[in-house]
Amino acid sequence: MLMEFSGGKYFIDGLEVHHLAEKYGTPVYIYSASAIMERYHQVKMQLGGYEIKLMYACKALTNPVILKLFKSLGAGLDAVSVEEMELGLRAGFRADDIIFTPSMVGDEDYDRAVEAGVRINVGDLPALKYMNERHPEYPVCLRINPHVFAGGHHKISVGHEHSKFGISIHQIDEVLDLVKSGNINVTGLHMHVGSDIQEDEQYLYALEVLFSAAKNFKELSYIDIGSGYKISYRTGEASSDLEKIGFFIQEKRKKLELILNRKIELLTEPGKILVSEAGYFLCTVNTVKDSPSKTFVGVNTGFNHLIRPMLYDAWHDIVNVSNPKGSLERVDVVGYICETDTFASDRELPAARKGDLLVFRNAGAYGFNMGSNYNSKFRPPEVLILDGKDYLIRRRENMDDLLRSVVDPNVF
Repeated sequence: MLMEFSGGKYFIDGLEVHHLAEKYGTPVYIYSASAIMERYHQVKMQLGGYEIKLMYACKALTNPVILKLFKSLGAGLDAVSVEEMELGLRAGFRADDIIFTPSMVGDEDYDRAVEAGVRINVGDLPALKYMNERHPEYPVCLRINPHVFAGGHHKISVGHEHSKFGISIHQIDEVLDLVKSGNINVTGLHMHVGSDIQEDEQYLYALEVLFSAAKNFKELSYIDIGSGYKISYRTGEASSDLEKIGFFIQEKRKKLELILNRKIELLTEPGKILVSEAGYFLCTVNTVKDSPSKTFVGVNTGFNHLIRPMLYDAWHDIVNVSNPKGSLERVDVVGYICETDTFASDRELPAARKGDLLVFRNAGAYGFNMGSNYNSKFRPPEVLILDGKDYLIRRRENMDDLLRSVVDPNVF
């Protein structure tokens, strides 16, 4: 359920936002379990229902409680590090329900993935050669780079020719030679062109490249179409047409099955689209500062808690839940970090006052997970709302947490 306004107050899944802020303090991340579940079922049905398996891209939000929620829904897991892989195993995912999709990692990470028994997605030729030499016949998936620029920002577009991700489609002959001459068991083919895909046609073209390449691998058992589906960050903004994409991939799979004479499993790796809208970030106005050129609304957080606007110009709607009917003013919403940390520039908001509670929408993906302790600030708590009740699923950090891993040699 999305945040609702009723009787002059804002509610998330029936719980009053001000009450949540008072109970847990600010800043704080709030997640709606019902919104996650609703989105999961919607995406799955639009892409093909039981004909496709969703592998939750957990880099978006890895709180173990959230991982268990996805496991309960029947999802698999897309892990981009052995640490995420381990979190998934500890959350109860079976090894064959986890696909390990690393980038430029060392040999030891592949060794750990083999030991764990998870699916392994190989995205470069050196790693493929290592798997051939060190782990012959271990089932691998190949990440293909289709040379498509499709993400919403150049920093989150990963399927173009200058990207570090994936094996270039122009190297497919080299891959086939290596597979033919070695002991490489290619059971899957994968691509991921980036996050927040702007045009469906870009993605469909990349899928065409992927399915065309798949015809060369006679032992193939699954195709992983990645993700990056666009969501609406602003009112009225278009999002990916998942039904159109679902129809396309189902038709492509049928044709591939006829060519290979075998059943092909379809996987997809949604992350942001499943959790972004389910998350809210609450913070408090510290100060309102007028200057000759503009008004700054300073809040009790910074890019140490939500870096997306500073990292790649991401947009988050901001709601002043303390003064929703206030007169509109153009302001810059800025953080308390000793760097430029602007959340919103020249944004029209109801007049903000010291102590007002602000809510950032679409904060469930890459919010907490990209947080840090910069300026020695504590990371905020995380709260999950489930069946009308709020649960603390990660406490606020304290000074002991900052010092927990420090080893003092007592030399001073």
